[in-house]
Amino acid sequence: MASKLWEKNVTVDHDVETYTVGRDREMDLYLARYDVLGSIAHITMLQTINLLSADELATLTAALRDIYAEIEAGKFVIEEGIEDVHSQVELMLTRRLGDVGKKIHSGRSRNDQVLVDLRLFIRSEIEEVVHHLTALFRTLQAQSERYKHVLMPGYTHLQVAMPSSFGLWFGAYAESLADDLTVLRAAYEVNNRNPLGSAAG
Repeated sequence: MASKLWEKNVTVDHDVETYTVGRDREMDLYLARYDVLGSIAHITMLQTINLLSADELATLTAALRDIYAEIEAGKFVIEEGIEDVHSQVELMLTRRLGDVGKKIHSGRSRNDQVLVDLRLFIRSEIEEVVHHLTALFRTLQAQSERYKHVLMPGYTHLQVAMPSSFGLWFGAYAESLADDLTVLRAAYEVNNRNPLGSAAG
């Protein structure tokens, strides 16, 4: 079994570790592609400050892209005894490239790495939600235009009130989605910030 990246010369109670880790490895599979993307960005930075040679950068990048392809194909797994996605990716690189694979962890906080993965994941999920909301908005707007001349009574306190149309009814839901998109944009902007250096504190 590979040692954990954070491991020190301290014995951790097995039951406590099992309880603490729980289903982390299973959930980490959602972060796998983002962990690889974060690693590619990190090694690119390492090369700019000469902690990696150009050849090492090219070798590591190619190997990380191969791992990304495995993730996309559904072939990536976190092996039994491997703590998390970060350890699995580094282990795969080390197996394939030797010691150069270990260099992806240079100058890197594990906690910062987790935050980067989570922020990239959340950003992608927001983009996906916005894509579907935009499609629904356009559908509602099309129905609003289609039925704008089909009248319906408006109601207030269970009484017939100002006349309306099915077009306005559809349009009201479209406008509500527009408000949701504004909130999602704000969430995206708050999330889309570099967290590096914030986790250690």
